Amino acid sequence: MALPQLIPSHSSSSLTHQPSINPNAANPYPMLKSFLKPSSLPQSRRFHRLSSLRASASSFPDNHQTDPSKPDDVVELPIFPLPLVLFPGAILPLQIFEFRYRIMMHTLLHTDLRFGVIYSDSVTGTTDVGCVGEIVKHERLVDDRFFLICKGQERFRITNVVRTMPYLVAEVNWLEDRPSGDEDLEGLASEVETYMKDVIRLSNRLNGKPEKETLDLRRNLFPTPFSFFVGSTFEGAPREQQALLELEDTATRLKREKETLRNTLNYLSAASAVKDVFPSS
Repeated sequence: MALPQLIPSHSSSSLTHQPSINPNAANPYPMLKSFLKPSSLPQSRRFHRLSSLRASASSFPDNHQTDPSKPDDVVELPIFPLPLVLFPGAILPLQIFEFRYRIMMHTLLHTDLRFGVIYSDSVTGTTDVGCVGEIVKHERLVDDRFFLICKGQERFRITNVVRTMPYLVAEVNWLEDRPSGDEDLEGLASEVETYMKDVIRLSNRLNGKPEKETLDLRRNLFPTPFSFFVGSTFEGAPREQQALLELEDTATRLKREKETLRNTLNYLSAASAVKDVFPSS
C-alpha cells in the first residue's frame, strides 16, 4: 500500500522569494518526512511578513558588530530567506549562485561567517524568527559559485529591517528558552525518544526495510538541544518546524513534539494493520 505524504514540502517554485540554493540537507530519519502528522496544538505565534517591519536607512558594518548606540542584545545580521527551517545544531548544505548572495558570501568569508536563515513561502510569507547559520566549510568554484556547509547556532527575532539591497540585513534580538520550572525535562525527552524510535521502526516496516534496533537518538544531548534535533527531523512539515523553533520553552516544545510523534505513530499503526490484512495492496 502506497502511503500518502501527509504534509507535502513546498517546492521552491511556489515561493514568493526564490533563493538560489540547492538544499540537500541529510535528514538522518527521512521517513519522518513522509509520515509526519503534526499535532493539533495551535502554533506558538502567527507568521509575520518582513514588509511590516520598520525599515531604517542606517548602513551595515562589515564586521556585523553591535552598534554602540543600541542595546547590547541588538545586532545587525545579513538574512537569507529559504524554503526550510534551520535549527540550532543542525547541518545545512547550500549551493550559492545568485549574484546578491554571492556578494553576501564574499563579505561573510572575510568577517564572522554567520548569517540568519529565516523560513519563507508563498502562503505564510516570510517569518521574523530564524536561526543563525555559521559557515563551517566552503568551496569557491571558478564561476564564483559557492558550496557551503553551515551549522545552526543561536535563534533570533527580527526587530527592524536595516536594508533590502543587495541583500536583506536586519536588526535582531537573540532568543533563549525560559526556565521550565518544575517540569521533568529528562522524562519528557525520554518519552519523545521512545515515540521517535517507534515511528522509525514502523516506517521501516512499511517501506520494506529490516526492523533493526534503533540506535541511541539522544546522543547524550540535554533536553533543549535534543528538542531542536527532533524538530530538525520534521522536514516534511516546515510550518510545524517553524512553530517549534519559535517556542521559548523546552517543555512546551518537547510536549508538542511528543504529540506530533504520537499522532504519527497512530497513523502508522493503522497503516501497518491494513498492510497486514491486505499485504498486496
